[in-house]
Amino acid sequence: MNVNSQLEQLVEKALEKVGPHIVLGLPLGLGKPNRLVNAFYERAKADADVRLDIVTALSLDIPQPGHWLEARLMGPIIERQFGQDYPRLAYQVDLGDNGLPDNVTLTEFYFQSGAALGKPLLQRRYISSNYTHVARDLVDRGINVTAQLVAGPDRDGQYSLSCNPDVSLDLMRLLKALPERKVMSFAQVHPELPFMHGDALVAPEFFDQIIEQNPDQPLFGLPPMPVSLQDHAVGFHASRLVADGGTLQIGIGSLSDALVHSLILRHQRPDEHRQFRDRLTMKPCSLEAEGTFDEGLYGASEMFMDGFMHLYQAGILKREVFDDLELQQRSNAGETLAESGSGALMDGGFFLGSSAFYQFLRELDDQERPRFRMHGVGRINQLYGGSEALEIAQRRHARFINTCMMVTATGAAVSDGLADHQLVSGVGGQYNFVAMAHAMADGRSALMLRAARGSGDDRRSNIVWEYPHVTIPRHLRDLVVTEYGIADLRGKTDEECIQALVCIMEAPFQDELVERAKSAGKLARSWQVPDNARANTPEALRAHFQAERDRFPNYPYGSDFTEIEQRLIPALKRLKDLSASKPRLLRAAFSGRPAEHPKALARLGLDKPANLKERLYARLVAAVL
Repeated sequence: MNVNSQLEQLVEKALEKVGPHIVLGLPLGLGKPNRLVNAFYERAKADADVRLDIVTALSLDIPQPGHWLEARLMGPIIERQFGQDYPRLAYQVDLGDNGLPDNVTLTEFYFQSGAALGKPLLQRRYISSNYTHVARDLVDRGINVTAQLVAGPDRDGQYSLSCNPDVSLDLMRLLKALPERKVMSFAQVHPELPFMHGDALVAPEFFDQIIEQNPDQPLFGLPPMPVSLQDHAVGFHASRLVADGGTLQIGIGSLSDALVHSLILRHQRPDEHRQFRDRLTMKPCSLEAEGTFDEGLYGASEMFMDGFMHLYQAGILKREVFDDLELQQRSNAGETLAESGSGALMDGGFFLGSSAFYQFLRELDDQERPRFRMHGVGRINQLYGGSEALEIAQRRHARFINTCMMVTATGAAVSDGLADHQLVSGVGGQYNFVAMAHAMADGRSALMLRAARGSGDDRRSNIVWEYPHVTIPRHLRDLVVTEYGIADLRGKTDEECIQALVCIMEAPFQDELVERAKSAGKLARSWQVPDNARANTPEALRAHFQAERDRFPNYPYGSDFTEIEQRLIPALKRLKDLSASKPRLLRAAFSGRPAEHPKALARLGLDKPANLKERLYARLVAAVL
């Protein structure tokens, strides 16, 4: 029997048990068994009497170039990263073509950043839900079939939920409390999925059906992306907030990569980190931390990603925690324990990262592996459930460091959507961690963002007077970090918040916001922008960081791209930005000198243009290079 026939039989088995209306719950990100999901989807497409509702998040898909020139650049990269036969999710393919059939719905609670913009079907079917509430919401939507990738079994016959115990553990607990509901749960063993410990370990009986057949699905690896000077500056300031002997939570993206890089710089070259900080013109922060991480950090993050691997390899992620309150209190008091060397260093809810990160997890030895644990988000993202005292003791000096898109003048944060309610990503667990920081005596939440975006006439401030909706309300305001410094907003008046944010926003936008605040009676008429804040410009930032460029490289952890590709990726982005202005595009076409960039143009097949269009693009690419 071939693979497809086996999967089709499993779909029929699910239909027999739960009936013709399948509500299929899938883990977010890495843990989806794509070929099995596609078998359910194709069955519904072939039979209008079958209704299929898919409920999930973060449906990963290989990049789909939108322009022929982009396709020439991305084609070889995609093949290197994913191979020629990566099984794309069929519902993702149809969404990009003719849409889903009438008897199929797709509902998601988190998107790849920007993936849903301009797609009405996805925008209409989005659920705004805190990560800790997702299992409850799935049950309320009638979920009756689950499917996910797992690792194992080990010598004791246990399986590991590996990358996705996040929602699965809470979901199965809730479903078991509903014995009247007919449910079918599938697990498919992936031979390359790391076998993770913690609450991710489950008995075979956790599932109704375990599929040992190889899913023939490469693990979805995220290539390291470039980190700009602007991002490095944000990350550097955030690195000043992290206390030795503390706890760290971070997300994914170039801002988080920049933070991790600066933490490693601070640990390995503390004098250079301190000297560079002293050269920056900024207001000191009362939470200032410096020097090496002698005691180290403990990681407690819904997302376990490459950054924590780099911190572990740099000797920073090394503070142990124990699941016993007395032991933990003794450890916090500095007592040397007989149990030392067996405590956990990292607790996560799900993981997603590069291929090198997956290899790192697979190669952990028998002593290391149990120290990197995976749990449900109900344990990671909140302080409820009866073990609050232990979890607070474990997470001492916590720094929950996330990213956002905009911050309002009084400290509310916009992290997931645009003014017209178009969803960019989702709330995920951000609200949980911000609220958790406020629930802890020594915990702090820090939101990182770029002070401004765009270029030329399209330059816009990310610190704004107001916004139609927010992700984090202003009463939970705490630390805000931009490339120009840190604003400590917790416990401050509205006037003090506005003053602090003006001091870390980009200079050309300061006067307008100050005038709005004064007109609204939120800022004294006599208040003036401090002189040092007037220097908050990209030019001044480059002057500070350019001389230190070797310490703040574009790819701090290496790259999956060739040197030429590393030049072309930002160049094509600049070209895309240029295309918004015909006069600027025309000037670029006249200024480009293709003869100066033969290798880069050859990579795009433009070294020997075949027609007028290719000759024009060769000049444009040369101009942006």
